[in-house]
Amino acid sequence: MKNFIFFSFLFVNINLYSQSNNSIELDLAQCLEIALENNLQLKRSEINKKIQKIGYDQSILSQIPSLNIFSNYGTSWGRSIDPTTNQFIGSEYSSSGIGLSSGMTLFSGFSVRNTIKQSKVLLEKSVFDLENTRNNVMLSVVSSYLSVLLTMDRLENAKFQLLSTQEQLSRTNKLVEAGSLSIINRLNFEAQLAGDELSLIQQENTYRLSILQLKQIMLLETDKEIIISKPLVEISPSIVIQSNTNDIYNKAIDILPELKSAIKNVESSKYDLRIARSGRFPTINVSSNFNTNYSSYVNRPRQFYDGYTMQPMTVGYLTNDPIETVSALSPVPNVIGSDNDFTLVEQWKDYLSKSLSFSISFPIFNRHQTSSNIKRSKLNKQIADINVLEAKNQIRQTIETSYNDAIAASKSYSASLKQVQALEESFRIIKSQYNLGAINFTEYQVSNNNLVKAKNDLLSSKYDYIFKLKVLDFYQGKTLTF
Repeated sequence: MKNFIFFSFLFVNINLYSQSNNSIELDLAQCLEIALENNLQLKRSEINKKIQKIGYDQSILSQIPSLNIFSNYGTSWGRSIDPTTNQFIGSEYSSSGIGLSSGMTLFSGFSVRNTIKQSKVLLEKSVFDLENTRNNVMLSVVSSYLSVLLTMDRLENAKFQLLSTQEQLSRTNKLVEAGSLSIINRLNFEAQLAGDELSLIQQENTYRLSILQLKQIMLLETDKEIIISKPLVEISPSIVIQSNTNDIYNKAIDILPELKSAIKNVESSKYDLRIARSGRFPTINVSSNFNTNYSSYVNRPRQFYDGYTMQPMTVGYLTNDPIETVSALSPVPNVIGSDNDFTLVEQWKDYLSKSLSFSISFPIFNRHQTSSNIKRSKLNKQIADINVLEAKNQIRQTIETSYNDAIAASKSYSASLKQVQALEESFRIIKSQYNLGAINFTEYQVSNNNLVKAKNDLLSSKYDYIFKLKVLDFYQGKTLTF
């Protein structure tokens, strides 16, 4: 039995409290750092922030003109139209063209401006969403970290209880051998020792499970051994919560990112409504084009001109006498020479055309699409307003619940502390009486079990009280540290 106890403690100490080459010792700050670095939801929020930044930059660039360059090349056979002269050609030739186009919207019911503002609001909202995700991760880590500390203390209690029972069993063996106690007392302590060993194994498993849960939150490999450094946590049940629920709530609504995100969502819905209403306004666009062509048709030389002369040209016929033509003076270029070597660059230069155009469109009827968008945007704004009220109510309710839980935890911790102190004194007396043979083993065991249970309850109420205080600190913008 003694050998079993020795190796049991040796195994626990080696695996739980010694630091090997593959293990790392972490405090709360390091756990928070690792979790924030590895958390996938946080990484997703960071990517979403970058996406919103791209959308905001793109909305700003939508104000400047677009610019496109285009070109083409082809070969034609048979009857076709020469792109340089628009005349029919019956032989094979090659042609190419190059051009530049640009355009922009001058007015669209201020939709571009409102889109920019909306994109900026969505970018700000993504920042608050990222901060909210970070806060949730930190709260999860703190809760899991405190759970590890609780299991560590309970494991220490189980070890102490096992040692205490071992010492009492050794003392009882001596009394039994001396004839002062019956052998039943030794058997009872041996049974008690077996129960304490089982309790130690259960607490060890609970500790390992809490470590596993903490590693899962931090997304560490399961084969990576970690040792949680135990901080010195001094807490008194007489700690007074300085602020009331209203004070905490007023601070919380100014700093909590989830509420700021909901408010930004309302702003976004306002701009979305303005964008929908812009569909009722006319749209004015401007565009310009520069393009030129080249043709390899060899039967058309390059002609040189020297001004124009006015010559009569037939423009129609008389209705009552189709034989009689109607003529009008028209400018005709004076050809002074030609050149059969009409190069690519020369054709591009001569056939260059430029244009600048404005267009305006008035919405008349689009199957009520604009009206539907406006109605939908109004309803979305109402939902966003409700979400803000819901976020405020949820924050208030959480604060009120956490405040009451903190007060209840304080009272529970105070009562548990008094209970442990009383049971420790009671067990001290009963242990002395049992050693003197004044009471039986049943009374001793009941007193011992009550003390063990009270100590575990004290640890639970202690760490529950600490977590409730940390939650209140969180809503007041305080740092989550010990």
